[in-house]
Amino acid sequence: MTDLRAALAVNPLIAILRGLDPDKAAPVADVLVDAGLRIIEVPLNSPAPLTSIERIVERHGDNALIGAGTVLTAEDVEAVAGAGGRLIVAPNMDPAVGRAATERGMLWCPGVATPTEAFAALSLGAAMLKFFPAEMIPPQAISAMRAVLPKTAIVAVVGGITPDTMAPYRAAGADAFGIGSALFKPGYGLDEIADRASRFSDQMPRG
Repeated sequence: MTDLRAALAVNPLIAILRGLDPDKAAPVADVLVDAGLRIIEVPLNSPAPLTSIERIVERHGDNALIGAGTVLTAEDVEAVAGAGGRLIVAPNMDPAVGRAATERGMLWCPGVATPTEAFAALSLGAAMLKFFPAEMIPPQAISAMRAVLPKTAIVAVVGGITPDTMAPYRAAGADAFGIGSALFKPGYGLDEIADRASRFSDQMPRG
């Protein structure tokens, strides 16, 4: 079973599959895992997201971290756990969601934008800090916050990330990148998703 640091060591990209159709969940996951990605998130505002999570877990649960995004309530956490998901990603920092996730032994990745939110999330057991939206948090801000955060904190940037924008964030101290529409949209075919994943991999910052 893959853990978070091991998954990020293989590939720092987090696939965000908003709008994923459950019938396409397994084939899309196959393409992404074949491309080297090891973290897959299905936002809960997608069609039948728990079904998609179940199908991806069945296919890749042993070698990838699978979970949900846009998790807003403790009840959502329980539903994701029931589907076999291990990752709880949120756009905000809700302590109730954090407690529900950590009590379940799940990986909680709350959305934060300030040092206050980041430190509060870490004190509640956050496994990874999701700096969101990245369009509002430039690399310089990540660098400044990285200077005061614990060195062990895992920092992800999410929102508007493209192959061309990863390197400055990596240099500023980002460990991971959440990739949404630049990687996946419901209308993309499998070949296009594979091509987009390849383009990200070609530009992926190392070290």
